[in-house]
Amino acid sequence: MRTVVQRVSSAGVSIAGKTVGQISNGILILLGIAPEDTTADADWLVGKISRLRIFNDINGVMNLCLTDISGEALVVSQFTLLASYRKGNRPSYIRAATPDIAIPLYEYFVDKLAKSIGREVPTGRFGADMQVSLVNDGPVTIVMDSRKPE
Repeated sequence: MRTVVQRVSSAGVSIAGKTVGQISNGILILLGIAPEDTTADADWLVGKISRLRIFNDINGVMNLCLTDISGEALVVSQFTLLASYRKGNRPSYIRAATPDIAIPLYEYFVDKLAKSIGREVPTGRFGADMQVSLVNDGPVTIVMDSRKPE
C-alpha cells in the first residue's frame, strides 16, 4: 500500500459537485493498493499514520499525533499512486489492485483507522471521478509505502 499523508487545516472530496466527505484540522490520506497488499499492510500503515507526530505542540515543534489534537482524517482512494512511468510518457497502472482486491482492503483500512483514532473517517467513493480540495498546513506531506518502510 502506498499513501500520501498531508497535514491539512481543511480538506474535502466531492463527486459531480456534491461534497461526500470533508474535514477540518487533521490529515488527508490518499491511498493506493497493490495486488499483493494484505490486511497486514493496512495494519502497519494505520499504526504509523495514527501515531505520526506531525502536529505542532505549544512550542511549535512537530511533536503531536492526530489523536493528541483531536484531529480528523479523510481517506481518498487513488490507484494512480501505483503508476509505473518507466517506459514512455503514458503511465501504466498495472501495479494497482483490481477492485475485487482493492475495495475490501480500502474498507478495512478506513475501518481500522476509525477505530485507531476513535472517530468516524469520511471517504471519497472508490472508483469514482472525484475532486479533492485541501489546504495543506505547513506544508507537511509524507509518502509512505508498506513495502518500503523507512
